Amino acid sequence: MLSDSNQTAALTVELVNEEPEAASAAESAVSRYLATIGRKGGIKGGKARAKKLTSEQRSDIARLAAKTRWAAKEP
Repeated sequence: MLSDSNQTAALTVELVNEEPEAASAAESAVSRYLATIGRKGGIKGGKARAKKLTSEQRSDIARLAAKTRWAAKEP
């Protein structure tokens, strides 16, 4: 442990300002990969869900959405 509070503060500033090393490169690669996978799921997600729902379920969802939209506009 550092004996002086100024030394502690200096060390803290040094650690905060330190450049990230190889970890950031690995994190960005993982981040790009997950973004790609998420995009694929997002592209097919709504269509796949719509296929699984009955017309009555879709109608109920649309009715609820419209009711919610109109409720938000009322004072």
